[in-house]
Amino acid sequence: MTETRKPWHGVLVATALPFKDDLSIDYDAYAEHVRFLANAGCDGVAPNGSLGEYQALSEEERARVITIAVEAAPEGFTVMAGVGAYGGLQTQKWAEQAAEAGAKALMLLPPNAYRANDDEVVDHYRRAAAVGLPIVAYNNPIDTKVDLTPQLIARLHGEGLIVGVKEFTGDVRRAYEIKELAPEVDLLIGTDDTVVEMGLAGAVGWVAGYPNAIPESTLELYRLSTSGDVADLERAREIYRDLHSLLRWDSKTEFVQSIKLSMDVVGLRGGACRPPRGPLAPDVRDAVVRDTEAALAKGYK
Repeated sequence: MTETRKPWHGVLVATALPFKDDLSIDYDAYAEHVRFLANAGCDGVAPNGSLGEYQALSEEERARVITIAVEAAPEGFTVMAGVGAYGGLQTQKWAEQAAEAGAKALMLLPPNAYRANDDEVVDHYRRAAAVGLPIVAYNNPIDTKVDLTPQLIARLHGEGLIVGVKEFTGDVRRAYEIKELAPEVDLLIGTDDTVVEMGLAGAVGWVAGYPNAIPESTLELYRLSTSGDVADLERAREIYRDLHSLLRWDSKTEFVQSIKLSMDVVGLRGGACRPPRGPLAPDVRDAVVRDTEAALAKGYK
């Protein structure tokens, strides 16, 4: 049977990474989480993204996370490896490692420790694209200080360097400008609290955070928001209203701790983060727990 879904389409979960008490990676628990997400109906995972705390991993750990994800993934389940790095040479190395491990696509930030100009950004993507896997650009100017503007996205796509963009700015207006400048580029939702808006704008994928904790309900929200059926939109809005206070934590500075805490609340393996991420402030922790429990009380899972 021929697979019709492109590897970077659908709900690809930016996986949280479980640690043991000594903050070493629990690879067995991670493999179990990948299988859990596949069984829940997700389309793939995006390991070594910001939610996976890639900046706090050693080179050996980063490589093994990708390998474990590929080994745990059933047939047809995408592993889109995060290959963000400080420099282009490191990014190219991670792209090569991901390809060798069996990943089907790459998720790539621009240079994330240097305010690169447009030509430097293009060179960065050329180095990764030379490996041969499809690349989804990851636009997160809040963290990287490099903005993949609609004009730059169009340039990258026009050169054949990217197939899509994960838009993390939260500014849905960009979706329309991107499609005007590069009609063939694929839009992927980058923030959990813009699912409906980006769905209406034509998104074909979601690099998602909260499916780590409540995959079934968030999958339903995505399917309804992107179906193109007007009848589905009312149900999508109902789910969105119920879950939006929870989904907003994905856009906060403490999003990693928050999503891991929600995983703990629902009975999954979230746990602690590696430094520099520390415990949530008591008031924030209480709010995340309250929002998670409210979602559970309404039957979301």
